[in-house]
Amino acid sequence: MVRLPLTPAEVERGRRLGALLRRARGDRALLETALDAGLSPETLRKIESGRVATPAFSTIAAVAGVLGLSLDEVWAEVSPRVERPEREPLAS
Repeated sequence: MVRLPLTPAEVERGRRLGALLRRARGDRALLETALDAGLSPETLRKIESGRVATPAFSTIAAVAGVLGLSLDEVWAEVSPRVERPEREPLAS
C-alpha cells in the first residue's frame, strides 16, 4: 500500500494534537501514560512530537481518556481554524 504524503494542514493538525496531549500529560510520566492507554512509549512520544501526525482514532481516544480529555476538547484544539461569517439574529 502506498501512502500519500501528508498535506501541510495534516502536519499542522498533528503538531497541535501532540502539543495538546503533552500539555495535558503535564508531569505524568510518558511511560505510565502510554502503558495506561495501551500504547508503546515510542508511539506516544512520536504523537506528542508530531512525527505521527495522523494517529488512529482509537489511539487518540485511548490517550485522551487516560488524560481526562473529552474528544470534544481534542477536536476543538486540532480542528481546522475556519473563519465563519457572523449570522444575523433570528427575527422574533
